[in-house]
Amino acid sequence: MNGSSVADTIAPETREQILEAARKFDYRPNFFARCLRARRSFTIGVMVSEISEGYNAAVLRGIEDELLQDGYLYFVASHRFRPDLVEECSQLLLNRSVDGLIVVCTDWRRSLPVPVATVSSHNNVKGVTRIVLDHERAAELALKHLTDLGHERIAFIRGQDFVPDAGVRWNAIVRFAEKIGLAISPKLVAQIRENSPSHHLGYKATQELLVSGETFTALFAFNDISAMGAIRALHEFGLRVPEDVSVLGFDDIESASYQVRGLSTVKQPLHEMGKAAAQTVLRRIISPRGEGHGENARSQILFEPQLVIRETTAISPRLRKAQEADGSLGRVKEAISGPMKVNGEALHRGTAPKLIPLLGSDLHSRRRVSTFTSHGGCAHD
Repeated sequence: MNGSSVADTIAPETREQILEAARKFDYRPNFFARCLRARRSFTIGVMVSEISEGYNAAVLRGIEDELLQDGYLYFVASHRFRPDLVEECSQLLLNRSVDGLIVVCTDWRRSLPVPVATVSSHNNVKGVTRIVLDHERAAELALKHLTDLGHERIAFIRGQDFVPDAGVRWNAIVRFAEKIGLAISPKLVAQIRENSPSHHLGYKATQELLVSGETFTALFAFNDISAMGAIRALHEFGLRVPEDVSVLGFDDIESASYQVRGLSTVKQPLHEMGKAAAQTVLRRIISPRGEGHGENARSQILFEPQLVIRETTAISPRLRKAQEADGSLGRVKEAISGPMKVNGEALHRGTAPKLIPLLGSDLHSRRRVSTFTSHGGCAHD
């Protein structure tokens, strides 16, 4: 009745007699007695910056799926990136006897007496496992995609300084841009500063870029939410997406594919990252002296990004005009390596054409290629 591992050894007839007697006398197992016997509370603390549609919600779904499957409940605390609340929330969760802690999108620097896993925190803390994305690979996928489409003047929306991923991602972008000889104009870099998950922040940042007088044919946003706000600002300014300006997001949240024109983006496997964090904490709870505990805890689990091409990125206007003058059919090089999907069919090197039809300004022709992704996974160090 309490999910014991030895329950399967009881004969079915005996099991049914026990359950019938429990129903007859309205017997319920005492949860607190179970906790005392197991020396566990069967609860996990989860700390997030805020709860809204987007990044945190996707990670939470992965955490929840794993914890519920293993019979655990969880408390969620939101700190709004306030250092005092980060400290206070973690202590409140410990006071409620949580068995472990999962910290999402937080500048985490503490060692605790319970197992801890972080998602998108880049500080190396003793006994804490970091679940992170390969941002070097993400920058490569994004910039190679845009430059292969002929874009040279690329605008950027940077994330807030207090968001752990923001600095790491921007530094990766700068490094890869230098590697391929892509100039980043300071006038084409806008930064989000407000502490809010609103689309308006991307809208406002794009307005700043537009009124600067600097021209650009592509925009790489910090996340999908800001990319959606950017598209609204571009439309109001009389620019078409992607005919005049291509827009690339980051995260691949659920709503990204349900825009009027599906948002091209760099996908973080957020659900899988949440599940990995929960699995890591549960493993250390169940085997407190095992390989993944204390100083033996794996320091990092690295996930690979994917490029998801939908309908907001296309060939640059300059290259399109050159092709129209040349009278050639527009074609683009493969923007990513490895297996790809076109209309759900896998393409592999050697068995598929090296070139695919250009995603032009015609909506019908763009819809022929609905997804175009490189398949990632995760690696452990």
